[in-house]
Amino acid sequence: MVPYTYPPQGFTCPYKNACPHMGMLSTTFVHGEYRRSYDVYQEHLRCFDNYQETLRAQNKRIVILERENAELKAKYQAIHQRQFKANRKPKEMTGVDNGKKRGAPVGHPGWFRAKPTRIDRTVIVAAPTECPYCQGTKLQSLAETSAHIQEDLAPPPPLIVTKYIHQLAWCSHCGKAVSRKGEDEIEGAQIGPVAKATAIYLRQDIGITYRKVQRLMKDLFGLSFVPASAVGFDRKATSRGLPLYEDVREKIRVSAFVHADETSWRNDGLGHYAWYAGNNHLAFFHIDRHRSAAVAKSIFGEDFNGVLVRDRYAAYNKIGQDWQACLAHISRNAKDIGKEHSLLPPAEQDPNIGVFTSAIRKLCSDLCEIGQKRKSGELLQSAVAEMEPTFRKKLNRICEKQLSFNPAETLRQFLIGSEQKHLFTFMRYPNLPPTNNHAEQAIRRMVIFRKISFGTRSQSGLITHSVLPSLVMTSKLQGVDPIGFLKTLLTKNTATAQSALFDNSA
Repeated sequence: MVPYTYPPQGFTCPYKNACPHMGMLSTTFVHGEYRRSYDVYQEHLRCFDNYQETLRAQNKRIVILERENAELKAKYQAIHQRQFKANRKPKEMTGVDNGKKRGAPVGHPGWFRAKPTRIDRTVIVAAPTECPYCQGTKLQSLAETSAHIQEDLAPPPPLIVTKYIHQLAWCSHCGKAVSRKGEDEIEGAQIGPVAKATAIYLRQDIGITYRKVQRLMKDLFGLSFVPASAVGFDRKATSRGLPLYEDVREKIRVSAFVHADETSWRNDGLGHYAWYAGNNHLAFFHIDRHRSAAVAKSIFGEDFNGVLVRDRYAAYNKIGQDWQACLAHISRNAKDIGKEHSLLPPAEQDPNIGVFTSAIRKLCSDLCEIGQKRKSGELLQSAVAEMEPTFRKKLNRICEKQLSFNPAETLRQFLIGSEQKHLFTFMRYPNLPPTNNHAEQAIRRMVIFRKISFGTRSQSGLITHSVLPSLVMTSKLQGVDPIGFLKTLLTKNTATAQSALFDNSA
């Protein structure tokens, strides 16, 4: 091969502008196009690299979104299954045995109606003269007898119409003829205190509508009034019960421990919240527009020094010197997480999730059992306090591994976080329960009432449905007949009503 040599100086190719080897194209043009094509090629490489990077990022994003979508589908399916549970038919109808027998668990004590402590009347029933089985008439009298006790309602009491005739006296200082109120008399009212107290009780504790209160009073007792009158009964009792309502709030603020919870409420179409604070002796309801820490402070005050039993809602964080996280909430949360995780596609499931949720539920169950044994006297407070380090270590071992399922990981982070000590607060305080079941059961009446009445329509309705449920439930917790208390509230002064509400009104 002839080696490449440079052309002599000053040489010009005669085919520079039309080279026969290049299809009669100009060599300058071809060389310029070659340079430009190289630049375009490099640009294409850069675009390809950018697209590859974008594609990898999008693929990662798709994986994340697919997992989130699977989690949301599982959560929706779990919620749907809770709301629309399938009917469980017995084995003889389905042919499938789920391993659980119908009825109470084995060893569970049977329920029997308590025998009455008094006998109001005795009826002697003569021996039969004809056999009820064979219709024979040759019967011989026996010295033995058989007894049967039956409880029944007395006929509804007749309507009592009372006429009060007031003797007058002249007051020389006022220059007026004056009289005094009679026993159980409500001045200017055509309906007496027992009827009003019964109507208020039916509305505020039983939770029936004003129209049904009016219908019940008419059908059973023959007392007629319009539904608006029942509203007036509530308003009158509310105005007289406001001092006692504030007194219950003050007693809540100095209690050793208090349960707290809240639920949604509607007033004139706007969202509100019904708050509850109480214990085994007191009940306080408050309906407010907001669900903020400011409302919690208005209930408990700035100087509340007790222990709060509650859920993990942050509005309570600065209330009280200490608080107990509801272990029943945590157990239910773990159960829901395990169920949601089981609904994920098999490829997305993590075997560690089931182990984690089962262990947390078992731990919460053991802690609640300790609380029950302490309450029954099987365990002393000193022994319960010594168990806390052991349970803390057990909880930390359960939460050692990081979890791939987001709800489970969120729960794990809470259980090992700075608020872990509040899971075991009940072990450090005598008589403190480990769950917030008291508040949930107390506020349930508001939830049911909300479903029946769809809330309230005015500001006065908000006050009424805060004051009267508080007083009625407090009277029941105090062991006081609520109808008798409401009667006293409507007819007596505040001090007498307070003495009727509390065993010790100090």
